[in-house]
Amino acid sequence: MRRLTAAAVATTGILVLAGCGGSGSAEAELSIGSAYIPQPVSDMAAGFLTITNEGDAADRLTSATSDVADQVTVHETVDGAMREVEALDIPAHGSLVLESGGNHLMFEQLKRKPKQGQKVSVELRFAHSDPVTVEIPVKPATYTPKTGH
Repeated sequence: MRRLTAAAVATTGILVLAGCGGSGSAEAELSIGSAYIPQPVSDMAAGFLTITNEGDAADRLTSATSDVADQVTVHETVDGAMREVEALDIPAHGSLVLESGGNHLMFEQLKRKPKQGQKVSVELRFAHSDPVTVEIPVKPATYTPKTGH
């Protein structure tokens, strides 16, 4: 009887472990909203948006690219000082808010200065999810959103 019980426990353990991977695993479900770029007044620009994750797994924003700039970097702001970071966390069932005075994208060495009313194509890359391309509208340099960020 003990041999049957041990065999049953071992088989159950193998089945439980097999269920941990594969198509049933948790994933991030990302969407982008509230995106804008204030019209740049120099050879740099900032980008703001909200990445919402409706999924059961966290992810990370790792990089961005755009044809409007030689380099797009991810920045965080801590105690009023901004610094480039390798990635920013997007929690499961949560959001990553990139906002004026906080975390943001920096468009450096602009190839052209986008004007108010235009859109800038930006590809966002993540640690686990597929890249997402978003068309970000250019707002007035003094634009302050009424809701969101």
